[in-house]
Amino acid sequence: MRAPIGHFDDALPATERRDLLPPPVAAAVTAEMIHVDTDPAKADTAVFVETYGEDLMRHSANCVVVAGRRGQDVTLAACVVLSATRVDVNGAVRRHLGARKASFASMDAAVGGTGMEYGGITPVGLPADWPLLVDPAVVDTPWVLIGSGARRGKLILPGKALAGLPGAVVIEGLGI
Repeated sequence: MRAPIGHFDDALPATERRDLLPPPVAAAVTAEMIHVDTDPAKADTAVFVETYGEDLMRHSANCVVVAGRRGQDVTLAACVVLSATRVDVNGAVRRHLGARKASFASMDAAVGGTGMEYGGITPVGLPADWPLLVDPAVVDTPWVLIGSGARRGKLILPGKALAGLPGAVVIEGLGI
């Protein structure tokens, strides 16, 4: 199989690669998702696009875990924005979560809450009760490259599919 974006030697339907995915991701992948096997040492965005195709920069999206706080209550959520932008944590995220304060979640909270590897967290297979905030630019991208839940490998899927994931809400102004 040939991936619709990038230059990957090893691309298969994600449903055929469940053995390479963390359990929550393996349980959630669908037939429209493609898994590309990649070198974990080249997982950071700049090195990744240099290795697997410069065109990937405009197709790459990041998934970050945030914590919204109001008093003693903490709400964990995931945010997906294109790699060339950053998440408006103190504006769009804080308002959407109804939090007094919002910040990036600690590595322990992100890894422990998702069951995924830090640096590979993906919106696919998140806990069912987490809000998933998605920037409209991601949804409008024909093919999006995201983490696979592990540092090894990535998922490629239609941007519009992200809006259909459990808990997904498209938020204007999420990516700035």
